[in-house]
Amino acid sequence: MSGEVKISRRRFLQVFAGAAGALIVGIRAAHAEVPTPLDMLGDALYDFGLYIRVDADGTVLIGTRDPETGTGVATSLSRIIADEMDADWQHVRVVPLGLGVANDNGRPRWLYGQQAGGTGNSMPRAWRDLRSAGALARRLLMQAAAQQLGIPAERLRTEKSTVIAPDGRRLGYGQLAAAAAKLTPPTTPVALKTPDRFTLIGQPAGDVDARDIVTGLTPYSLDQHFGDAVVAVLSHCPWPDGQLAGLDSSAALAIKGVLKVIELKPDPSSPPGETVIAPAVAVIADSTWTAMQGRRALKLSWKPGASGRESTAALEQEATALINSDAAPTTRVRDDGDADKAGRKAARRIEATYVQPWLAHTCSEPMNCLVRLDKTSAVLYVPTQSPQQAWTVVQRLTGLAPDQIDIRVSRIGGGYGRRLDHDYVAEAVLLAKEVDKPLQLFWPRDEDLAHDYYRSGTVHKFSAVVDNKRHIVAWNQRLASASALTGRGVPTDHLWTSEVGMNQLPAGLVPNYRSDWFGLSSSLPRGPHRGMPDITNAFAVNSFVDEIAHTLKEDPLVTQLRLIGEPRLIPLQGGGAIDTARLANVLKLVADRISWKDWLHTVNGLGLACWYVDGAYVAHAIEVSMQGEKLTIERVVCAVDVGRIINPMGLEGQVAGATLDALSSALNLAITVKDGKVQQTSWKDYPLATMAQLPRSVEVITVPGEGDPAGASFLAMPTTAPALANAVFRVSAVRVRRLPLMKELLRLL
Repeated sequence: MSGEVKISRRRFLQVFAGAAGALIVGIRAAHAEVPTPLDMLGDALYDFGLYIRVDADGTVLIGTRDPETGTGVATSLSRIIADEMDADWQHVRVVPLGLGVANDNGRPRWLYGQQAGGTGNSMPRAWRDLRSAGALARRLLMQAAAQQLGIPAERLRTEKSTVIAPDGRRLGYGQLAAAAAKLTPPTTPVALKTPDRFTLIGQPAGDVDARDIVTGLTPYSLDQHFGDAVVAVLSHCPWPDGQLAGLDSSAALAIKGVLKVIELKPDPSSPPGETVIAPAVAVIADSTWTAMQGRRALKLSWKPGASGRESTAALEQEATALINSDAAPTTRVRDDGDADKAGRKAARRIEATYVQPWLAHTCSEPMNCLVRLDKTSAVLYVPTQSPQQAWTVVQRLTGLAPDQIDIRVSRIGGGYGRRLDHDYVAEAVLLAKEVDKPLQLFWPRDEDLAHDYYRSGTVHKFSAVVDNKRHIVAWNQRLASASALTGRGVPTDHLWTSEVGMNQLPAGLVPNYRSDWFGLSSSLPRGPHRGMPDITNAFAVNSFVDEIAHTLKEDPLVTQLRLIGEPRLIPLQGGGAIDTARLANVLKLVADRISWKDWLHTVNGLGLACWYVDGAYVAHAIEVSMQGEKLTIERVVCAVDVGRIINPMGLEGQVAGATLDALSSALNLAITVKDGKVQQTSWKDYPLATMAQLPRSVEVITVPGEGDPAGASFLAMPTTAPALANAVFRVSAVRVRRLPLMKELLRLL
């Protein structure tokens, strides 16, 4: 072994070498005892947090830190590194890193920074540090080549894993890896590439896992296995605050292969998402099929708690009464200008109310977790969007040291925010402690639907004041919902942050702007949901702007553009700014593509919507037709502006997928509760949209940009439903008088 190379810690980068001539580069942490993923290890038998390995044969392995939930981060993150180091993409292998954690005097030290997938933040977080790792690798390889060629490194250039001299001599990265690994890194920051030198960033690339996915070779957590692992399947109480009233497990235990029946209870001292979601009974067996049979054989009776009197219908009635009352809001989120004074001088006042249902996550891969636990270690395969939060749950239940917990993350079959909570991890660990054997927990689909951390239903009431020049001079939004943050350690005066945005449109566009939030109490579990809080508010806001246009009897595009106003930067509270020119541009792009100029002359209905999300801009235009009572989505166009585009093909796929997901939610989905019980337990009760209901394609327009990249995980979701609803209203307007928009949409679909 050549041993560890002692280097500077400047810029938190580190380099290691192995006997086989591997150069390994990673982001440095103060203590780096995390086990190296086997695919990245080679002969470099060190514990460290790495991103890059260059082998003697020229293979470049790049580790990706954020879980891959289907958003394409494994491809985009690795291409950021590969471009900066000028790696030959044809010889790059991409591997997931799992959780990077080290023991810092009993406290966790996160080796890769924040690790989270499907939240829309992977690209902005990675843009600087991952490029630095690639740049350091390139610099060391060039220095090694300079020594061998007798030429200053500044005179060399790199291309496709090759260092090239002015006279044409070439040395491959594999030839240089061993020598480069022995060099002391520079003490000054390594210069990053200028954009004109990018070779991979901005170029289309397929998903690195695509071939394995379509051929069935991609391993998910459910495909992992420890040799003597048992299987656990649960039956949860229908009420989250209920109790087990009776249990007869004799028939289940009589089934060959059923090993044990165990009762689980939530820990009231733990926040939601970190303990058992509801009282449950688990059947432990030697196979999944046997465990399922045992579960069916259980004779269970449950006693409801206070939630037994709850219903979504009653919550909607309560929300409606609140926003129509004179009661003070739970939180006044924003209050610009003087909305009351503007209202007294109104030339015209327009009002509307919008109701949206509760929603489940419905990941294609149900909740599951594989755990091997002993007194000195825990190894888990977890389909998680937040490995660090999964670690927190395991550590609390086991008391193990930070570096004794190994969280491994395979590709995930959908997250949508559900896997930011880890109740299923807590269940798996608790059961593994009981059976003293490796254990794989699996949730059947009925459990997955009936025991979720749901998105709250919402009721929005809007009031707008329009002056004689048709400008909106006052805007008042009153929103009622049950906060997803209740019970999660968030101060009461910040519970609104999961429900409404302080800077959401049209804040900053209207001189007198007020936003009030009314909190509802509910026993239904709530948690992060894809696109929240943008998706519910974008629907209501864009629908209301369309209502205003209808009342003014004018082109909705004209109304939207007048509201956006002249090109300018609008400061955001908390920092940053909205660029109205970029917002107007995406709106104009979709309008032009769908031939909006014909909106009054077509028998079909056209709808528009636009939104801003964390530095990115999105707009949709949708065309629908009706034959009798049958609605057909004819065309869908989406334009996005995310700044610099890392992978155009991946971005287009992500935008199209998010659009279809949002259409499915708008067309079919609603969670309803009666007597405290969720009524939906299968795809029959909660039907995702069929291919026949969806458009043949989604036309995606990507706007080239030079700024740092913004995220796009759920970017296309907020504007899909309002564009659809506005199109539905337009195509049906000749048949019906103005009905509440969402009710008409539901009637037609």
